[in-house]
Amino acid sequence: MKLLENKVAIVTGGSRGIGESIVRSFVDQGAHVAFTYVSSNEKANKLVDELKDKGVKVKAYRSDASSFEQAASLVEVLLNDFERIDILVNNAGITRDNLLLRMDEESWDSVIETNLKSVFNLTKQVIRPMIKARSGSIINVSSIVGVSGNAGQANYAASKAGIIGFSKSIAKEVGSRNVRCNAIAPGFIETDMTNDMDEKAIAAFAERIPLNRLGNGEDVANAALFLASDMSNYVSGQVISVCGALNT
Repeated sequence: MKLLENKVAIVTGGSRGIGESIVRSFVDQGAHVAFTYVSSNEKANKLVDELKDKGVKVKAYRSDASSFEQAASLVEVLLNDFERIDILVNNAGITRDNLLLRMDEESWDSVIETNLKSVFNLTKQVIRPMIKARSGSIINVSSIVGVSGNAGQANYAASKAGIIGFSKSIAKEVGSRNVRCNAIAPGFIETDMTNDMDEKAIAAFAERIPLNRLGNGEDVANAALFLASDMSNYVSGQVISVCGALNT
C-alpha cells in the first residue's frame, strides 16, 4: 500500500519548484491532489497532463492564496470536487529582496500577504472540515531564513518566521482533534531562481553547506511526504530543517 493511498491533498503554488515536486511525490504515493497556481496556465495544465495516467485525481485551480475570498471559494469548490481534505501544504511564496533602507512598503506588504497571510487564509478554511473528520495534516513551508534571518531579506524572514510561530500555535489548538500542523524549513534549494545564477555563485553557496550541495525539490518533498503520511502520526508543532546541516 502506498503512503498516501486515497488521501486528498491541497498544495498551494504547485505548478513549479518545490510545490511541483511535492505534487509529484504525493501523486506517486497514491494521493488525489489539487494544486493552485497564479500565473501560468501552460505549466499547470502540462503538470496535470503528465500525471493524468497515475490512477489518481489531479486538478489545477487558478487561485491567489493571498486573497481570503479566493481561498474560501477554492476550499468550497474542492470539497465539492474531492469530498474531503486530508492534507494541506501551504507552499505559495515570493521574494522581494532588498536592504531595509531601500525596501518600499509594497515589497514588504506583498511578501507578507503572499507568504504569511496565505497560510492563515487556507488553514482557516480547511481547519473546520479537518476537525469534523478528526483527522488532518497541515504542512507549512517556511525557510531557514525564518529561523536565522538574512541580510537583505527582512520581509521574507519575517514572513517565514511568522509561519513557524503560526504552525506551533495551530498544533496546540487542534491537537486534541487529531489534526497535526508542522513546518518545513528548506535551505538553499535548486529552483527556477537558482537556474539563472552564475555557476561560481552556486558553488560558493554549496561551500557553506556541510553536505556540499544545494538541495532539490525532491529533498523537500520527502519531508512533506513524511509529515503528510501516517508515519508522522505523533509529530506535530515541529520545524523540520531540510538544509544539509547549514542551520545547525
